[in-house]
Amino acid sequence: MKETTPAAMPPCFERWCQRFDDVFTHKAQKREFRHYVGGLLGESERKNLSQMAENAVGVAYHRLDHFLTDSPWSSSQVNERRLEIMNKCSQTRISRGFSLIVDDSGHRKSGNFTQGVGRQYIGEIGKTDNGIVVVTTHLYDGRKSLPLDIELYQHASSLSEGKQDPLFEKKTELAIKLIDKTLDRKYQPGIVIVDAGYGNNTSFLLELEKRELKYLGGLAKNRKVRVTPQDKIQQTIRLDELAQSLAKEDFTEIQLSLDKPRTVWVATREIEILQLKGKRNIAIVMNAETFSQATDIDYFITNVSSSMVTPQWIVDTYSQRNWVEVFYREAKGWLGLKEYQVRDKRSLIRHFILVFCAYTFILWHQMTGGLRRRWANKPLNTFTEAIEAFRTAMSFRFFDWLILNRNVFSAYKASLGFIWA
Repeated sequence: MKETTPAAMPPCFERWCQRFDDVFTHKAQKREFRHYVGGLLGESERKNLSQMAENAVGVAYHRLDHFLTDSPWSSSQVNERRLEIMNKCSQTRISRGFSLIVDDSGHRKSGNFTQGVGRQYIGEIGKTDNGIVVVTTHLYDGRKSLPLDIELYQHASSLSEGKQDPLFEKKTELAIKLIDKTLDRKYQPGIVIVDAGYGNNTSFLLELEKRELKYLGGLAKNRKVRVTPQDKIQQTIRLDELAQSLAKEDFTEIQLSLDKPRTVWVATREIEILQLKGKRNIAIVMNAETFSQATDIDYFITNVSSSMVTPQWIVDTYSQRNWVEVFYREAKGWLGLKEYQVRDKRSLIRHFILVFCAYTFILWHQMTGGLRRRWANKPLNTFTEAIEAFRTAMSFRFFDWLILNRNVFSAYKASLGFIWA
């Protein structure tokens, strides 16, 4: 049942929201925080302001809109409180040595009035289109996958002065700012994982090394590196040419334990790259045992010591980047990450952070077992199972409320032009 009402939310939701109360200065802000996050968690087909307000008895569109666009509260304070809540519980605490995943994600957006909208590459559809892109940092520690921070990337085409505009920042610059936020919290990542959009940027890698961070990143196939073969004569060569020159015996067969088991062949080499002092390790990962047979070839770079960089370590570590893709899929599919009715940057960031709050609410209860004990008779191993358990709680509580408030619900339907009798 898509309808709900704030008056009948499960008690665990109210207890969660109370932890944010002192971040807000007005009673109305606390109320609309509950309404917005509750709307994101509900069964509305769309998660924009209109749909969430229409499907909740006692929720007004204009109040939700004011909360998101004009009300004086800080999205950064809400986000910090969200992470503090996770860090105070032994089952959800952020431990040292986690993998910090840096990524960007985009979605289509028509028109040109929303801040950040421009013609740019949208990974969701795999081509250039009109849309919005955000840069995010994400944590994975072997037990949990948790979004940390988010920033809106403003493409040059969306700014009046293009790349000369004072507001223009490259994705790599935004990524460093987000990484610094993580370090400022005294979180200690074991490794930073990035795709080729970041790993191929030498300046970005230098910034990571200045912060004494280990990294594993993608590289472009045409990237030139310096290698010293057995004859001891150093040569400069493209990565794809290097891969083609290697013998079959240079590759190690590795079995990947994914949803669909996969076999890859991996070769590692010590190399030098212009602007980076000293040696780094690169890896070539193919989906066949020879270059000529392979249809999918990836290249990686890391500053981790050679003693640790094995073919198995490369594929196991980089495969963790998939968790940020899982998050985007769940946040867009279940929580309306890309569904909003606002145009300015501040309101967009507020929406994204409130989605983070809804996601973390489910994750926290999944890991602490609350939903499992009260609303399920099976393990809740995935986000999808956990949010379905919470929605079961919402529907049960709403049904109980409906029995006692038939006239209220009938009046609500009448206000929409329908007869419920």
